[in-house]
This record gives sequence, structure tokens and C-alpha cells, in this order.
Amino acid sequence: MIDFGIKDVIDILCVAFLLYYFYKLMKETGSLNTFYGLLVFFILWFIVSPLLEMKLLGTIFDKLISVGVLALIILFQEDIRRFFLTIGSNNRFAAIRRLFGKKKSGDDVNPAIMQIVRACSFMSKGKIGALIIIERTMSLDDIVKTGEKIDAIINAQLIKNIFFKNSPLHDGAMIISNNRIEAAACILPVSHNTDISKDFGLRHRAALGITQQSDAISIVVSEETGMITIARRGQFIMQNVSQEELESYLTETLVES
Repeated sequence: MIDFGIKDVIDILCVAFLLYYFYKLMKETGSLNTFYGLLVFFILWFIVSPLLEMKLLGTIFDKLISVGVLALIILFQEDIRRFFLTIGSNNRFAAIRRLFGKKKSGDDVNPAIMQIVRACSFMSKGKIGALIIIERTMSLDDIVKTGEKIDAIINAQLIKNIFFKNSPLHDGAMIISNNRIEAAACILPVSHNTDISKDFGLRHRAALGITQQSDAISIVVSEETGMITIARRGQFIMQNVSQEELESYLTETLVES
């Protein structure tokens, strides 16, 4: 008789959760085929070694498993890093404290959001390319170091001047954190997701890339069309965003969540 208790149920649920999270992570980073390959390999290993107890083939698979773990750690080090950063993140209200300090009143926060919205709206109408990254609970200090330190109050005019076509800082990303413009002309990791539309250029791929490695919010203004796009959690969640929609989304995500 099989001894099956509550611990076994919890064990199965934990494994299912880890597999689902790993699947979701692979999907966001465009490595879904790798996930399927690993899943097939583990199923074959289970059939050959523990189940059928095939000694020769089982030994080969066992050796591949032991070496493969180290290879996977090296291959997916950024994804693993993101996984532990997610676990170690503060509670859901940490984003408010990091981006807008310890203020609790929505009226105190709205001016900072409105400065971003006004700048994006102006750049959209003028077809001025821009890439703005809003840090949330995961630190972007490594990204800030790749650009030029600014450390200024969020101001629409300053944002517009930085992304003006003739500005030396326009080519790169702006990082906003702790109610401040931390840096500009920052270099971002580029997403290698093959499902991204060919209509999107390098700026959009960079916007997606940083959201695959952190919980940041990316706002992109297209230089060709003037379209505003929002990326989060490895996906373009809103496209061709209006000024009202951008304000509403930032308010809901950064203040009320």
C-alpha cells in the first residue's frame, strides 16, 4: 500500500510551482524551446535510470545530469539571478517607497508622474525617440553605472532636453529611481526573444530586455512613429498609449498597487 499524505501533496505542489515559474521565466526570455528540451531530457532520464534501471544508458544519463546542472547555472546565470532577486524583493509597497520616497498622499506623487507623462506626450508628438526606465523594487545600480550620472528632480523639460536629437545623452536609456532622474545614456541588455515584431527596433528590444531581468517599467517613444509603448515583465503590455492611458497606468502601478 502506498503511503501518501499531506507532505506528499505539498511536495507535488511545490515542484509544480517551480516548474511553472521556470516555464514562465523561459517564455519571457524567449528560451521556451530550451525549457521543452530540458523537460524531455529529464523525462527520458527518469524512464531510463530510475524506472527501467538500464545500467549503461542510465550511467550515461546520470553523468549528463550531474554535469548539466553546472552547465545550466552558467548558461542561465542572469535568469537565476533574477529569480533570487524576485524572491528577495521587498513587499508590494516597496516600489512606492523607492520611486517616490515615503510619501503616502496621491497628490504628492502625481506631480512626478505628470512630469514623465508630459515629457512623453511632447516627444510623441514631435517623434523624438526616448527610452525611460522606472526602477521599482529591484536595484538598477549596474545599469546606472553604464551611463552618465545626473541625479536630478524629475522634470519634463529636462527629460525633453536629454532626449533631444542633438543632445549627447539622447542615445541610451534614462533611469528614474527614488523620485529622481538617476542617469541617462545608459546601456541596457537587449532581448533576444524571436517573437518580437520586426516593426520594433533596438530601442524596443532594450526596453523589453531590462524588464526580463528586473521588475522595472519601460516606456518607449518611437522615433519613426511617435508611438508610446509600455513594457513590463518581459512583455509589451500596452502599445500606442495616449497621455491619459499612460498617466492612468503609472498611477495605478506605482501608487495604488
